[in-house]
Amino acid sequence: MSDATEDQDQDNAIAEAAVHHHINPEVLQNISVAIKVEVGRTKMKIRDLLRLTQGSVVELERIAGEPLDLLVNDTVVAQGEVVLVNDRYGIRLTRVVPASERMRNI
Repeated sequence: MSDATEDQDQDNAIAEAAVHHHINPEVLQNISVAIKVEVGRTKMKIRDLLRLTQGSVVELERIAGEPLDLLVNDTVVAQGEVVLVNDRYGIRLTRVVPASERMRNI
C-alpha cells in the first residue's frame, strides 16, 4: 500500500471518528507527524544571502549553550541538548513544554 493511500485511509478514519464524536486512540497513535530540531534562526537581506559561499558563517540568534527546540508539526513541544547515539545525532530532552502552554501558542 502506498504512503498516499495510507495517509488517505488515516484521514478517512479520523473524519469518520469526528462525525461520531469520538476518536479511536489507536487511530491517533498511527498518525505520522513531522519532528524537527531547531538550532536557531536569523533574518538576513537577500543581498547578504546571495553573498554566501562555501565556508561562510551564518550567525544565529540563539546563544551558545541554550537548549535546542524540538518541534512537532512546527509547534515547540520540548527543549534539549545534542547527543550522539551510535554515530547519529539525537536530542536529550531537558524540558517538556506543558500541554497548557503548547495550546496557548497554537
